[in-house]
Parts: sequence; structure tokens; C-alpha cells
Amino acid sequence: MTTVAELIIDALAGHGVRQVWGVVGDALNPITDAIRREDRIEWIGVRHEEVAAFAASAQAQLTDDLAVCMGTVGPGAIHLLNGLYDAKKTRTPLLAILGQVPREDIGSDFFQEVDNDVLFADVSVYCATVTSADQMPSVLEQAVNAALSQRGVAVLSLPGDVGGLELPRDVKTPSFAGPSPDGPAALNEIRDAARVLNEAKRITMLVGRGARDARADVITVASLLGAPMVLTLKAKEGFEDDNPFEIGQSGLIGNPATAEAFAACDVLLMVGTDFPYKNFYPDGKVVIQIDREGSHIGRRTAVEHALVGDARLTLEALAPLLDRKEHRTHLHIARKAYDAWTHLQARLTDPSYESKPTGLLRRKIDNPSSRIRPEVLAASIERHAASDAIFTTDTGMCTVWLSRFVRMTGSRRLIGSYNLGSMANAMPHALGASAIDRKRQVISLSGDGGISMLLGDLITAVTHDLPIKIVVFNNGRLGMVKLEMEQVGLPEFGTVLHNPDFSAVAQAIGLTGIRVTHGDQVDAAVEHAFALPGPVLLDVVTNPDEIAIPPKPTLAQGWGFAIAKTKEFLISPE
Repeated sequence: MTTVAELIIDALAGHGVRQVWGVVGDALNPITDAIRREDRIEWIGVRHEEVAAFAASAQAQLTDDLAVCMGTVGPGAIHLLNGLYDAKKTRTPLLAILGQVPREDIGSDFFQEVDNDVLFADVSVYCATVTSADQMPSVLEQAVNAALSQRGVAVLSLPGDVGGLELPRDVKTPSFAGPSPDGPAALNEIRDAARVLNEAKRITMLVGRGARDARADVITVASLLGAPMVLTLKAKEGFEDDNPFEIGQSGLIGNPATAEAFAACDVLLMVGTDFPYKNFYPDGKVVIQIDREGSHIGRRTAVEHALVGDARLTLEALAPLLDRKEHRTHLHIARKAYDAWTHLQARLTDPSYESKPTGLLRRKIDNPSSRIRPEVLAASIERHAASDAIFTTDTGMCTVWLSRFVRMTGSRRLIGSYNLGSMANAMPHALGASAIDRKRQVISLSGDGGISMLLGDLITAVTHDLPIKIVVFNNGRLGMVKLEMEQVGLPEFGTVLHNPDFSAVAQAIGLTGIRVTHGDQVDAAVEHAFALPGPVLLDVVTNPDEIAIPPKPTLAQGWGFAIAKTKEFLISPE
């Protein structure tokens, strides 16, 4: 005989699941006991279930396969929600196994009871409560197949008296189906798009993560069209290395070259992107969008030519229909602007920038105390990170500095909460990434607000020997919120963080802790931290007033910032 819990764990192990993340609890005791007896699966106990969901989400994104997290009755399950929403918005196949009160108590407002089926309905592509052994293995197959085929979160709730129920000896082992294969867009639509592209004089491409598996075809089309290529943040991975058409990102983390490339084009060709910021799309352009999800077409900007299909197969069919454009002025102008901007940005990565004539004005405006510029730290991370490092970033200014100064060359990977925009995701994501391969370098770019929110799970890195390198951009602020306030003329309020010495906290927990307070210490400290075995936390005290200038700053933003700074000066207690 086998039990419901044993069947679930045996099937997941057979599929290839190697870790399950969560916090143990009574309703799920049969599940955790089945894991204890299953050599193919490692149980990773965390201190907060939100970390479990983020960690599993990172694993699913990196492996492009199912990952699993668990939370027991009521509060334990609820804690998973934020990480599960992160998985939902990144279209990540995830199975969440939840505890529930015993069947006879369901609906009685029992201790810790919540209605999981209602609570998790919005976050999931499949949600069910197992109330009978006869439902297995059908319900498990439906849950996993939904997660894999629809690339989303599946939720199974197990009442406390269900996991141990016995199943017939001849019950079949569940088998799971993979995602259905994609095809190219309709040929007539591809032909229409080719005609528009051949007639256009200036074409700009906007490329997203959905084109990751089509890199060679994207480069071929860009070469034929002489098109500068704007990358979304998630497309840094796969398109920054050896790409003569790339001109960086758009949006608030972008640069002037992308703004000009958008403004000057006749046709905007979007490939595998659902870039959400409508204000940064150009007006009055002919737009061609390639996306496997028809629901994504036209929801950010008006689209004249919709090509619904797999990016690689669609571009493969499109390329032979394109005429090679010999005039490359549009591309050359965009690349020249990008190179000039990156040269100016590079000056900020020099630790001695403050003492040079070129740094005098910036020093007076945003760094009169000569504190460590975050650009210096980000550039050092870029220099010393391995060519196959996995990077995770907290939402906010950490992501800005990575976007501008860390290149996704070689086989580097990048994970972040770039759709949900959650705080505190970087360290949990890093835990999940490291558990896949403890020999691969995993670097978390953490904000001080983010790391302190889930600080307890530094213990998880020590307990489970996960050798992540956590770099804390410690500016004593909720930095992005401060910048948002100042851009609209508000003085910062509620953004100041009274932080401990994070390196000392790390040492107390069992990590190697290093603290840096001077710019000339940064490079050596980063190199040393990355070379050490085991988990390391590098606490770098950075300038809270650093200005991240958007790609096309407006007069209103400039006035807002000036007004905010005046108000801050007037109300300052110093």
C-alpha cells in the first residue's frame, strides 16, 4: 500500500523535482515524512514561507521546469502568496502544496482555517482541495499539467487527515505532460510584416525575454534591417553579449540612445516583449509585434501588424523575405549615442571621480560627503563576477545599478521580481538558484530595505550550505521611493532606514560578514568576498543621494527635484 503523500512525492521525484521548499507543519506532516524517506528530494526548510515561494520561483525560471514549495494551514499558506504572485507574473511553472484543517472541520471556522480555494484562485491556473484518496492521481496530474502547460502556479490543498490515506496497491504512478509546441505566426501576416519592413527607412527593435531562444534569428533580422536593438531588462540575459545592434534599456533605467532610436524610427518591431511602461513607447509609428501570447498584442501600444507565434519560428520565416538595407545611418547614430552615454556613465565608476574636475559639479549636487557611489560598487561586481554567475536583484535602485553597469555576458543569468516588483526578492531568489548547483556563483544585489525585510533567512543559507554572495547596497534609504518623491517635488518622508551593521548580523548568524565604508576599499572587498567559500554578506555603505538620471529627463522632473531638495534642506534637523 502507498499513501496520498507518498504518491505525490514519488511522482514529483520521478518528474525531476530535486528540492521542496517550505516550513513544516502538522497538516503536511505526511508530506514532509514522505520527503524524509525519499532520497531523490532534498527538503529545504526556510524561516518564512515567502522565501520558499521566491526560491522555488527562481528554480523554475532557471530550469524552465516545475518547482515546488509548501505552506501549512492558514498563516503558513498565506505567507506563500507574495512569492506565488511573483511566479504568476513571470509565467513560472510552480506547484504549491498547502495544508488544510481536517475534512470534518472544513467550513466550521476552525482554528487557523482559511478557504484556500478562494484565497489562491487569482494567483493560480489550477486550484483544488483533495478530500478523498479516490481523487489521486488524477488531481495531481491535472495540477502539474496545468502548471507546465499554462506556465503558472498550481495549488493543491491537503486536509490534515488526507495525506496519510492509503491508496490501492495497483494505483498508477502519475505522468505529467509538457507544454504544447508552438508554431510560427500565420504566413500571410509574416508577408505583410515583411513588406512594411522592406518599405521602411528607419526601424528600431524592442526585444524582450520571450525572444531568448531566438537569439540567432533576432541578430539576423537586426543585421538585415540595420536596426538598433532596445532591450528590456529581462532581455539583458542573452542579448548583451557580442551584439553590435544593442543600445541598452528603455524606461526609467534607460538611456538617451534608446529614447532617440524610438523617436527617429518609422517602424517599431517588437519581439517577445510585453514591456509595460506605455509612456516610453514612441507615438505615431507603425508597430509590428511578435508574441506567442495573442493577449499580449496591442495592450501596451497600438499595433498595426500582429504576429502571434513563437519568436524563433516566426523570425525564421520572416528573414528570407527581408531585403538587406545598405544605409545604416539610423543604426550608427543610435550606437554612437549609446557609446557616448556609456562613456559618461563609466566616469562614475572611478573611485577617485570625486577628486577630478569632471566630478566637481556632481559632487556638490549629490555627494558632498564623498560617500561611496553605488556605480563604483556595481562596476566592481561586473569585473569580479564569474562568466557564468547567476545574478538576482532587489526591486529598486539595485536593479538600476545592475542594469547600467553589470553586463550579462558569457552564460550569466538574471532573476528578479521584474513584473511584480516586490521588495526582498533577491536573497530568496539567490537561495533557490544556489540550491540547483552549489558550485555555481550566485550573487544577490540586495537593498538594505530588502535584505532587512526577510533577514531571518540568512540562516537558511548557513543551514543548507548555500554559498550565495549577498552584496548589500546600504544607503540607509528606500532609495527608489525617495527618488520618486523628489521627482514630483516632495521631500523624502518615511524612507530613512536605521540599519544595523549588516556584516555583524551576518557573522552572528554564521555567514562571513564584510563591511566597507570607503570607496578605495570596494574593489578589493568585492574580489575577496567572491573568492571566499560558503555564504558571504558584503555590506557596502553607499551614497543615498545618488541621482539616476532617466533617459530623457523632463523640465518638470528637474524642477521637482530642485523643489524637493530645497524642502529637505529647510526641514532638516541638522
